[in-house]
Amino acid sequence: MRALVAVVALLAFLAPGGVPSADAQTLEPQIAAASWYLVGEDGSVLSRGDASRPRAMASITKLMTAAVALEHAQPSDVVRITPGAADIGESTVFLRAGEEVTVADLIRATLIPSANDAAQALALHVGGGSADRFVGLMNAKAEKLGLSDTNFENAHGLDESGHVSSARDATALVRYALGVPFIREALSRSTFSLPEGTTFPTTDDLLVSWAPLVGGKTGHTQDAGWSQAAAAARGGVTVYGTVLGSDTRGARNDALRELLEYGLDQYRRVQVIDASRAYVTAETAFGQPDVDLVAPRSIVRTLRNGKSLVERVVAPTMLALPVAKGQVVGRVDVYEGNRLVASSNLAAATAVEDAGFFAKARWYATRTMDNLWEIVS
Repeated sequence: MRALVAVVALLAFLAPGGVPSADAQTLEPQIAAASWYLVGEDGSVLSRGDASRPRAMASITKLMTAAVALEHAQPSDVVRITPGAADIGESTVFLRAGEEVTVADLIRATLIPSANDAAQALALHVGGGSADRFVGLMNAKAEKLGLSDTNFENAHGLDESGHVSSARDATALVRYALGVPFIREALSRSTFSLPEGTTFPTTDDLLVSWAPLVGGKTGHTQDAGWSQAAAAARGGVTVYGTVLGSDTRGARNDALRELLEYGLDQYRRVQVIDASRAYVTAETAFGQPDVDLVAPRSIVRTLRNGKSLVERVVAPTMLALPVAKGQVVGRVDVYEGNRLVASSNLAAATAVEDAGFFAKARWYATRTMDNLWEIVS
């Protein structure tokens, strides 16, 4: 069998309206925030502004609080609220000293209405009565996640010297936190209700006003300004972004939406392997039918606009008989630069039986006559 190696460059993808997306990628948005960071699901950095500078992060802190609490306690655990938790001020769900609340409800209260008292109750419970011990666990987790610009001094995010993160780290943190099913589900809720029936709305305005938002965590203090880390998804594309230090709540919402919209526009879902296509048509012996070599299934990938793909097909141009339907006889690989995007076996689309005695005899006779005619002519 002779092997065929084909390398085909595919066209770059286009942005909406037929504008080449490579041009669209250069038009980064102007973000009304002190710092910001935007990353695609593939790890591509799509936009940044002063993204590594440590700044006050306010209640974005609570993503780590929830993550660490879930690692060291069960959602069904019951926590008795201490005066140290009940006395925390500003954003609260008015927990009372002595009442009992599950870890699950405390995490939801921490994330949805951004309750400082719930965050402190988790810290004291997991820390065995010591909030500092819990903060040590938070910083250990930050180091493990590679959050090199981040240092925690408390579990709630109120301003405190040395309590900082960066837009880059906050984006990595929200991406990690949304990978935790309990946290992701909590951040998708627009309200939280305590067992006795008191209901509190989410602090995440975009969750209830902008459909692509998956979830995120807001924050606001005097030092931090108005901030949020979040993810958005549309058409199978997901991006993650953070804005820190906007001047107003409305400015933060506009800045984050603009940043995430820009990110979503940088990607498309592309069918990189097509099961309906014959990648190679291979001949068979003795005049038997040719066989199309096809991929068993289509494969769709999320790819950044303006990126060309290279397709490499390795398959025989001649197949020995018999050929079974579904018989694997080749391979197709699709690359974006040096990165393998997708690969698939190539299989025979149809079966071809071995030629019988009379078919072979007829084929040899025909070949002999053709050869004699070439000699005579």
